Amino acid sequence: MARQLPPLTWFRSFDAAARHLNFTAAAREVGLTQSAISQQIRAMETRLGVPLFRRHARGIELTDDGRKLLPKVASAIETLTVATSAFDLAPGRKLLNVAASVSIIQWLISPALAQFCSAHPDMPVRLRGMIWPDDFSMLAGDVEIRFGSADQAGRNAVELFPHELIVVKSPELEGDIFACSLIEAVGVSDGWRSWAAAAGIEGLQPMLYADSYGMAMQLALDVAGIALVHSGLARPLLQSDRLVQVHPCSITTREGYFISCDEENQAAMMFRDWIIDLTTNSART
Repeated sequence: MARQLPPLTWFRSFDAAARHLNFTAAAREVGLTQSAISQQIRAMETRLGVPLFRRHARGIELTDDGRKLLPKVASAIETLTVATSAFDLAPGRKLLNVAASVSIIQWLISPALAQFCSAHPDMPVRLRGMIWPDDFSMLAGDVEIRFGSADQAGRNAVELFPHELIVVKSPELEGDIFACSLIEAVGVSDGWRSWAAAAGIEGLQPMLYADSYGMAMQLALDVAGIALVHSGLARPLLQSDRLVQVHPCSITTREGYFISCDEENQAAMMFRDWIIDLTTNSART
Protein backbone atom coordinates (compact mmCIF):
# COMPACT_ATOMS: atom_id res chain seq x y z
CA MET A 1 0.00 0.00 0.00
CA ALA A 2 1.34 3.42 -0.98
CA ARG A 3 2.38 5.67 1.90
CA GLN A 4 0.04 8.63 2.22
CA LEU A 5 1.85 11.96 2.15
CA PRO A 6 0.93 14.97 4.29
CA PRO A 7 -1.13 17.61 2.43
CA LEU A 8 0.79 19.92 0.10
CA THR A 9 -0.43 22.95 2.08
CA TRP A 10 1.52 21.67 5.10
CA PHE A 11 4.71 21.58 3.07
CA ARG A 12 4.08 25.10 1.73
CA SER A 13 3.48 26.40 5.23
CA PHE A 14 6.62 24.69 6.52
CA ASP A 15 8.72 26.05 3.63
CA ALA A 16 7.50 29.63 4.17
CA ALA A 17 7.89 29.47 7.95
CA ALA A 18 11.39 28.00 7.65
CA ARG A 19 12.52 30.74 5.29
CA HIS A 20 11.03 33.63 7.25
CA LEU A 21 11.48 32.08 10.72
CA ASN A 22 8.24 33.83 11.50
CA PHE A 23 4.72 32.38 11.36
CA THR A 24 3.10 35.76 10.71
CA ALA A 25 5.32 36.47 7.68
CA ALA A 26 4.73 32.92 6.44
CA ALA A 27 0.98 33.45 6.75
CA ARG A 28 1.15 36.59 4.59
CA GLU A 29 3.11 34.72 1.91
CA VAL A 30 0.89 31.64 1.82
CA GLY A 31 -2.40 33.51 2.25
CA LEU A 32 -3.50 31.92 5.52
CA THR A 33 -3.89 33.16 9.08
CA GLN A 34 -1.03 32.94 11.54
CA SER A 35 -2.97 30.42 13.62
CA ALA A 36 -3.59 28.24 10.55
CA ILE A 37 0.14 28.19 9.79
CA SER A 38 0.90 27.25 13.39
CA GLN A 39 -1.73 24.49 13.35
CA GLN A 40 -0.42 23.03 10.08
CA ILE A 41 3.15 23.01 11.38
CA ARG A 42 1.98 21.27 14.58
CA ALA A 43 0.07 18.71 12.52
CA MET A 44 3.11 18.08 10.34
CA GLU A 45 5.35 17.62 13.38
CA THR A 46 2.86 15.14 14.84
CA ARG A 47 2.67 13.29 11.54
CA LEU A 48 6.46 13.04 11.17
CA GLY A 49 7.04 12.35 14.85
CA VAL A 50 9.72 15.03 15.29
CA PRO A 51 9.74 18.75 16.17
CA LEU A 52 10.64 20.93 13.18
CA PHE A 53 10.87 24.24 15.05
CA ARG A 54 11.87 25.45 18.48
CA ARG A 55 9.45 28.05 19.80
CA HIS A 56 10.85 30.94 21.83
CA ALA A 57 9.34 34.13 23.17
CA ARG A 58 11.41 36.04 20.62
CA GLY A 59 10.51 33.81 17.66
CA ILE A 60 11.19 30.40 16.15
CA GLU A 61 14.20 28.50 14.89
CA LEU A 62 14.63 25.28 12.95
CA THR A 63 15.60 22.10 14.73
CA ASP A 64 18.20 19.78 13.18
CA ASP A 65 15.37 17.73 11.66
CA GLY A 66 13.81 20.90 10.28
CA ARG A 67 17.09 21.97 8.70
CA LYS A 68 17.47 18.56 7.07
CA LEU A 69 13.93 18.63 5.71
CA LEU A 70 13.91 22.21 4.36
CA PRO A 71 16.12 21.83 1.24
CA LYS A 72 14.21 18.73 0.14
CA VAL A 73 10.84 20.41 0.58
CA ALA A 74 12.04 23.59 -1.15
CA SER A 75 13.39 21.56 -4.08
CA ALA A 76 10.12 19.63 -4.42
CA ILE A 77 8.04 22.82 -4.40
CA GLU A 78 10.35 24.39 -6.99
CA THR A 79 10.00 21.31 -9.20
CA LEU A 80 6.21 21.53 -9.02
CA THR A 81 6.32 25.28 -9.71
CA VAL A 82 8.46 24.80 -12.82
CA ALA A 83 6.36 21.88 -14.05
CA THR A 84 3.15 23.93 -13.92
CA SER A 85 4.47 27.40 -14.80
CA ALA A 86 4.29 26.79 -18.55
CA PHE A 87 0.50 26.39 -18.25
CA ASP A 88 0.19 29.93 -16.86
CA LEU A 89 1.25 31.43 -20.19
CA ALA A 90 -0.98 32.50 -23.03
CA PRO A 91 -1.81 29.79 -25.60
CA GLY A 92 1.07 29.18 -28.00
CA ARG A 93 3.73 30.52 -25.62
CA LYS A 94 5.95 28.02 -23.82
CA LEU A 95 8.32 28.89 -21.01
CA LEU A 96 11.99 28.06 -21.60
CA ASN A 97 13.57 26.80 -18.37
CA VAL A 98 17.30 27.52 -18.11
CA ALA A 99 19.09 25.92 -15.16
CA ALA A 100 22.60 27.05 -14.28
CA SER A 101 24.84 27.87 -11.36
CA VAL A 102 24.32 31.29 -9.82
CA SER A 103 27.82 32.25 -11.03
CA ILE A 104 26.91 31.56 -14.66
CA ILE A 105 23.59 33.38 -14.37
CA GLN A 106 25.16 36.43 -12.72
CA TRP A 107 28.34 36.80 -14.75
CA LEU A 108 27.56 35.25 -18.16
CA ILE A 109 23.82 35.16 -18.87
CA SER A 110 22.47 38.23 -17.08
CA PRO A 111 24.70 40.89 -18.73
CA ALA A 112 23.71 39.69 -22.22
CA LEU A 113 20.16 38.41 -21.70
CA ALA A 114 18.46 41.59 -22.95
CA GLN A 115 20.10 40.92 -26.32
CA PHE A 116 18.55 37.45 -26.51
CA CYS A 117 15.12 38.66 -25.35
CA SER A 118 15.15 41.44 -27.94
CA ALA A 119 15.86 38.92 -30.69
CA HIS A 120 13.22 36.50 -29.36
CA PRO A 121 10.41 38.62 -27.85
CA ASP A 122 7.91 35.74 -27.88
CA MET A 123 10.13 33.35 -25.92
CA PRO A 124 9.69 33.78 -22.14
CA VAL A 125 12.70 32.53 -20.16
CA ARG A 126 12.89 31.30 -16.59
CA LEU A 127 16.35 31.29 -14.96
CA ARG A 128 16.90 28.78 -12.17
CA GLY A 129 19.96 28.93 -9.94
CA MET A 130 20.90 25.33 -9.26
CA ILE A 131 23.32 23.29 -7.20
CA TRP A 132 23.48 19.77 -8.55
CA PRO A 133 24.49 16.50 -6.96
CA ASP A 134 27.12 14.40 -8.71
CA ASP A 135 24.45 12.76 -10.90
CA PHE A 136 24.47 14.49 -14.29
CA SER A 137 22.03 12.03 -15.89
CA MET A 138 18.80 13.97 -15.27
CA LEU A 139 17.99 17.29 -16.93
CA ALA A 140 16.72 19.92 -14.47
CA GLY A 141 15.75 22.35 -17.25
CA ASP A 142 15.32 22.67 -21.00
CA VAL A 143 18.84 24.10 -21.03
CA GLU A 144 21.48 23.41 -18.40
CA ILE A 145 24.93 24.82 -17.78
CA ARG A 146 26.75 22.65 -15.25
CA PHE A 147 30.14 22.76 -13.63
CA GLY A 148 32.15 19.54 -13.52
CA SER A 149 34.53 17.29 -15.41
CA ALA A 150 34.22 16.18 -19.04
CA ASP A 151 33.42 12.66 -17.86
CA GLN A 152 30.55 13.95 -15.74
CA ALA A 153 29.16 16.21 -18.46
CA GLY A 154 28.23 13.41 -20.90
CA ARG A 155 28.58 13.03 -24.64
CA ASN A 156 25.92 15.59 -25.65
CA ALA A 157 27.33 18.41 -23.51
CA VAL A 158 29.39 21.19 -25.09
CA GLU A 159 32.33 22.78 -23.27
CA LEU A 160 31.90 26.54 -23.00
CA PHE A 161 35.37 27.72 -21.97
CA PRO A 162 38.90 26.36 -21.71
CA HIS A 163 39.46 24.91 -18.23
CA GLU A 164 41.78 27.71 -17.12
CA LEU A 165 42.32 29.49 -13.81
CA ILE A 166 43.81 32.98 -13.58
CA VAL A 167 44.64 35.45 -10.81
CA VAL A 168 42.62 38.68 -10.71
CA LYS A 169 41.98 41.70 -8.51
CA SER A 170 40.24 45.05 -8.57
CA PRO A 171 42.35 47.84 -10.09
CA GLU A 172 41.59 49.75 -6.88
CA LEU A 173 43.41 47.19 -4.74
CA GLU A 174 47.00 48.07 -3.99
CA GLY A 175 49.60 45.37 -3.44
CA ASP A 176 50.64 42.06 -4.97
CA ILE A 177 49.93 38.42 -4.12
CA PHE A 178 52.30 38.58 -1.16
CA ALA A 179 50.70 41.66 0.38
CA CYS A 180 46.98 41.02 -0.19
CA SER A 181 44.49 38.46 1.08
CA LEU A 182 44.17 35.54 -1.32
CA ILE A 183 40.67 34.32 -2.21
CA GLU A 184 40.01 30.68 -3.11
CA ALA A 185 36.88 28.91 -4.37
CA VAL A 186 36.18 25.72 -2.43
CA GLY A 187 34.90 22.41 -3.75
CA VAL A 188 37.14 22.40 -6.85
CA SER A 189 40.19 20.32 -7.72
CA ASP A 190 42.75 23.10 -8.04
CA GLY A 191 43.45 26.14 -5.91
CA TRP A 192 46.25 28.44 -4.89
CA ARG A 193 48.57 25.54 -4.07
CA SER A 194 48.35 24.23 -7.66
CA TRP A 195 48.75 27.72 -9.10
CA ALA A 196 51.75 28.52 -6.89
CA ALA A 197 53.47 25.28 -7.94
CA ALA A 198 52.98 26.16 -11.61
CA ALA A 199 54.21 29.72 -11.06
CA GLY A 200 57.22 28.59 -9.03
CA ILE A 201 56.16 30.63 -6.01
CA GLU A 202 56.28 29.49 -2.39
CA GLY A 203 54.61 30.67 0.77
CA LEU A 204 51.13 31.49 -0.56
CA GLN A 205 48.19 30.75 1.72
CA PRO A 206 44.55 31.71 0.99
CA MET A 207 42.84 33.76 3.69
CA LEU A 208 39.31 34.02 2.26
CA TYR A 209 37.25 31.10 0.97
CA ALA A 210 34.19 31.36 -1.29
CA ASP A 211 31.58 28.80 -2.32
CA SER A 212 32.03 29.51 -6.03
CA TYR A 213 34.20 31.28 -8.59
CA GLY A 214 31.42 33.85 -8.98
CA MET A 215 31.51 34.66 -5.28
CA ALA A 216 35.31 34.84 -5.38
CA MET A 217 35.08 37.36 -8.25
CA GLN A 218 32.59 39.47 -6.33
CA LEU A 219 34.97 39.56 -3.37
CA ALA A 220 37.74 40.68 -5.71
CA LEU A 221 35.49 43.39 -7.16
CA ASP A 222 34.76 44.55 -3.62
CA VAL A 223 38.52 44.99 -3.05
CA ALA A 224 38.62 42.17 -0.49
CA GLY A 225 41.67 40.53 -2.02
CA ILE A 226 43.15 38.69 -4.99
CA ALA A 227 41.12 35.79 -6.39
CA LEU A 228 41.95 32.65 -8.33
CA VAL A 229 39.01 32.25 -10.71
CA HIS A 230 37.86 30.65 -13.94
CA SER A 231 39.08 32.70 -16.89
CA GLY A 232 35.83 32.28 -18.84
CA LEU A 233 33.78 33.89 -16.10
CA ALA A 234 36.31 36.66 -15.52
CA ARG A 235 36.82 37.59 -19.18
CA PRO A 236 34.00 40.20 -19.49
CA LEU A 237 35.20 41.89 -16.29
CA LEU A 238 38.76 41.96 -17.59
CA GLN A 239 37.60 43.41 -20.91
CA SER A 240 35.69 46.17 -19.10
CA ASP A 241 38.69 46.85 -16.79
CA ARG A 242 36.64 46.08 -13.69
CA LEU A 243 39.22 43.40 -12.90
CA VAL A 244 42.87 43.13 -13.87
CA GLN A 245 45.04 40.04 -14.20
CA VAL A 246 47.70 40.11 -11.51
CA HIS A 247 50.15 37.52 -12.85
CA PRO A 248 50.64 36.01 -16.34
CA CYS A 249 50.66 32.44 -15.04
CA SER A 250 47.50 30.40 -15.61
CA ILE A 251 46.78 26.75 -14.89
CA THR A 252 44.56 24.14 -16.50
CA THR A 253 41.99 22.65 -14.16
CA ARG A 254 39.99 19.44 -14.36
CA GLU A 255 36.56 21.04 -14.09
CA GLY A 256 34.79 23.44 -16.39
CA TYR A 257 31.39 24.63 -17.58
CA PHE A 258 29.34 22.49 -19.96
CA ILE A 259 26.04 23.26 -21.66
CA SER A 260 23.43 20.68 -22.63
CA CYS A 261 19.80 20.88 -23.66
CA ASP A 262 16.72 19.01 -24.77
CA GLU A 263 17.67 18.55 -28.42
CA GLU A 264 14.02 18.04 -29.41
CA ASN A 265 13.15 21.50 -28.08
CA GLN A 266 13.79 24.13 -30.77
CA ALA A 267 13.78 27.02 -28.29
CA ALA A 268 16.30 25.21 -26.10
CA MET A 269 18.56 24.61 -29.09
CA MET A 270 18.36 28.31 -30.01
CA PHE A 271 19.32 29.36 -26.48
CA ARG A 272 22.17 26.86 -26.37
CA ASP A 273 23.55 28.13 -29.70
CA TRP A 274 23.27 31.72 -28.46
CA ILE A 275 25.26 30.90 -25.32
CA ILE A 276 27.93 29.13 -27.38
CA ASP A 277 28.18 32.13 -29.74
CA LEU A 278 28.32 34.47 -26.75
CA THR A 279 31.25 32.67 -25.16
CA THR A 280 33.04 32.20 -28.49
CA ASN A 281 32.77 35.88 -29.43
CA SER A 282 33.86 36.92 -25.93
CA ALA A 283 36.99 34.81 -26.28
CA ARG A 284 37.88 36.52 -29.56
CA THR A 285 37.66 40.09 -28.26
